[in-house]
Amino acid sequence: QVQLVESGGGLVQAGGSLRLSCAASGSIFSNNAMGWYRQAPGKQRELVATITNNGSTNYANSVKGRFTIARGNAKNTVSLQMNNLKPADTAVYYCNLHAWVFDYWGRGTQVTVSS
Repeated sequence: QVQLVESGGGLVQAGGSLRLSCAASGSIFSNNAMGWYRQAPGKQRELVATITNNGSTNYANSVKGRFTIARGNAKNTVSLQMNNLKPADTAVYYCNLHAWVFDYWGRGTQVTVSS
């Protein structure tokens, strides 16, 4: 069974920074992609950023230039550095691991940006 555990998040003022981390454990295909999605109240879950195991990245237009996704040194770990945060970034952030046809999700961590 694959488990994803997120850490980080919290409350920050607009213009501030936060860092999210995620570690996956269990039986995981080596060829995978990890990423972050977010869901604001009343809205659908949306992609924030993804990174493959060879380092290819993809970002939502709304976070390009402000957020950076990176793989950790430990296997199947990923971080999201979020700078210049805006109130519109307020959401629950979910870690995702996609391997073959499977998608695994963390429980989510709240990010709140005050104006």
